[in-house]
Amino acid sequence: MKKIIMVSAASLVLLSGCQQVKDWSNDLTGKKDQTEEKQQDEKKPEQTPADEKGNASAPEETTPPELQLDARFFNDIKEVDGHAIIQNPSNILAMVNKDYGLGEYKPDDLVRPDVPFVFGEEDLEKAHMRKEAAEHLEDMFAGAKKDNLYLTAISGYRSYDYQKMLLEREKEQYGDEKAVMAVAPPGNSEHQSGLAMDISSQSHQFQIDIPFGETKEGKWLAEHAHEYGFILRYPEDKEEITKYQYEPWHFRYVGKEAAKVIYDKHWTLEEYFDHVKEI
Repeated sequence: MKKIIMVSAASLVLLSGCQQVKDWSNDLTGKKDQTEEKQQDEKKPEQTPADEKGNASAPEETTPPELQLDARFFNDIKEVDGHAIIQNPSNILAMVNKDYGLGEYKPDDLVRPDVPFVFGEEDLEKAHMRKEAAEHLEDMFAGAKKDNLYLTAISGYRSYDYQKMLLEREKEQYGDEKAVMAVAPPGNSEHQSGLAMDISSQSHQFQIDIPFGETKEGKWLAEHAHEYGFILRYPEDKEEITKYQYEPWHFRYVGKEAAKVIYDKHWTLEEYFDHVKEI
């Protein structure tokens, strides 16, 4: 097993720049009168062992607290049958995408959040989320309601087998190329993590489509979801990074701290892991 830690090229350049050291000029004559030596001693800064050898110590790199992340929140990856499988799938910050999958993982803490679903009270698999995410989803729906906006949950947890069926159906309708941009392969869907929910509203006829992002509900979610620990997982103009089309209805729970950083920096989850430092 190995830890996967992604660092952007820009970060590497910055890091190498921070670690440069410069030489101190040495006295070439070695001859100074006592007055000069006294003046120099008064002006000379306190030296470190590195200074005494003729080199200034490089300033210690500082990472903002919000970009320091415990090692347990990084993907722990093992290659299984040619696929990169996450070995710590219960991690709230598990980065699930087309590169890193969940295998046939099923969360053991799935619950039904107390929010309106498009299919009513019917007991369906997709009416569930992991407990922590479900509690924060309830808070988010309540927050929207205070602003006179009424959200509707469309689809939460999906099993490996259900995702496989969805992809096959999408391929039949739209062809392979379009299908893989819209539907994750089985094992590589965030819905399987139990941390994602597709959201719409009655005012938008419960549709999950790009125009939802222009509705009052869609705009509210984009602006406020991070306050409840959720992020807009597939933002507009980030398709090259996420490998998915813009999905203004798809929200992923990552916890309030990470969500705030991602929102403030206008990052994707992938970009977040490009910048955070393991501690």
